[in-house]
Amino acid sequence: MPLPDVMFCAQQIEIPPEFPEILKQFTKSAIRTQPHDVLQWSAAYFAALSKGETPPVKERLEMPVATQKNDTGLTPGLLKVLHNQLSPKNIVEEYELEEKWKDLGLPIQRLRSILQLGNFEYEIEWMKFLALACSDLGGSLYSALRYACEILTTDPPGGAAHIKIETFIYLFTYLAKMDGEFSDAKIEEMLLTLKEDVEKQGGLIQPRNFKHFQKAKDSKENETPLQGQV
Repeated sequence: MPLPDVMFCAQQIEIPPEFPEILKQFTKSAIRTQPHDVLQWSAAYFAALSKGETPPVKERLEMPVATQKNDTGLTPGLLKVLHNQLSPKNIVEEYELEEKWKDLGLPIQRLRSILQLGNFEYEIEWMKFLALACSDLGGSLYSALRYACEILTTDPPGGAAHIKIETFIYLFTYLAKMDGEFSDAKIEEMLLTLKEDVEKQGGLIQPRNFKHFQKAKDSKENETPLQGQV
């Protein structure tokens, strides 16, 4: 049975004072994030706010990127959203990562593939997952590390994307060993090429410092991507 029409006058309508600002921020967040499923994302957005958690919001609108053959929907901006939400814990429960992944409308099978590649079960070391997800975005070792720098940096957008050398060494060593074609001696040799730049930059590194890594594997012109193993 339809509800009866009710007439309200201006004096009867009370708008909560915080409502306009909440709606304004929600709208701006949705425009920046461009969620695949607006309803699912909206539910996750308000649930995060109500719990005092980091909402699933991109820091800025991403420019369109070239479509990959096996487009997973994952973008650097979305991966940074996940990083902002999950990195404070260092060790993340699989169910929690899956929940945040679904909130962004990303295909669950892709998450399963990355987890399988890293042999992750139940508890996931976030930085290792981030490294493999960056590899999924990139395709070459250099691309994966560049994405990691852009996600982890505290430089302003469009800046040099510096990160601490200790963080870089951890990510690089992990990815190089996962690749399976880098010896420990080769890894050490590649890291030594960065020493001078890192010292000049006060213990920081940026993508232009390791661009030569793109052709490092066995002196081949093209590097076999980790992405193909996922």
